[in-house]
Amino acid sequence: MKRTITIEEIRKTVETAYVHFREETGGKNADYIPYLKNVPSALFGITVCLTDGRSVSVGDTDYRFGIESVSKVPTALLVMNQYGANKVLERIGADATGLPFNSIMAILLENDHPSTPLVNAGAISACSMVRPTGDADAKWKAIIRFVSSLCGSDVAVIDELYRSESTTNFNNRSIAWLLKNYNRIYDDPEMSLDLYTRQCSLGVSAKQLAIMAATIANCGTNPVTWEEVFNANLTPHITSLMSTVGFYERTGDWLYNTGLPAKSGVGGGIMAVVPGVMGLAAFAPPLDGAGNSVKAQKALEYISVRLGLNLFNPVHIEVAAQEPVKEKVCQ
Repeated sequence: MKRTITIEEIRKTVETAYVHFREETGGKNADYIPYLKNVPSALFGITVCLTDGRSVSVGDTDYRFGIESVSKVPTALLVMNQYGANKVLERIGADATGLPFNSIMAILLENDHPSTPLVNAGAISACSMVRPTGDADAKWKAIIRFVSSLCGSDVAVIDELYRSESTTNFNNRSIAWLLKNYNRIYDDPEMSLDLYTRQCSLGVSAKQLAIMAATIANCGTNPVTWEEVFNANLTPHITSLMSTVGFYERTGDWLYNTGLPAKSGVGGGIMAVVPGVMGLAAFAPPLDGAGNSVKAQKALEYISVRLGLNLFNPVHIEVAAQEPVKEKVCQ
């Protein structure tokens, strides 16, 4: 079955979600990173970007916040683009841990691989894989260029956040060296940890995250710039990772309620992908106990249910086009 929705329906649904949840008071800012603790908790924005480049935004969608763990998605894509999906599966893995995102126990339980590039251990390992090996500056240029291409505009580190992250990342230092002990880090551990810390400190807006998600939905071609950012056949791999571990130990609840591949970050951002249709993003700093934005989760769940976006629904969703658009096929 097929159902066509219009940009007007999307706009009305997004605006209604914003009004409905903007007074939500649940959760609290991440307080273990000083910078994040001080971000205004009332900030809230939602953006939807279609694979033809049209978009809908409401609220604080231009505010640049810390990307945090959402950055694990582009780094995973970058190393898959450089090495191929099978090599990343071999070196890192694709299994959800069922444990918190910064778990050391998960490494001890599965010491033969870091489980998935969407938890801290796997993301540090992914940073160690980024080419060229052994050159921190060149690696960083590759990362930031790739993230900017996904977003369709430049991104930059929030220096104060980077300093906060660097002075409080004791757990991640332990992870990096434990990975070294198990031969699951592929470059200098301290360099790889610093790259990971820097990428988590990038400032992005909800609009940029929605474009990133839409680029994934559009099989690697940015729908705003029409730059081919990554190989089209990687979209099923990255969306499967997002589906299995995007919200850490709360991923099952999210997928049960929305049916959408998505990734959260403790900066308050969430991005979700509807392959072939759209990317969605929401931002609100207060988090639940697992580190996921309370308000952003509720808003995106509302949009998914009202528009029927659940990928496990037998109804195929299409958005009515105003004019012929370029099409991509993920294969």
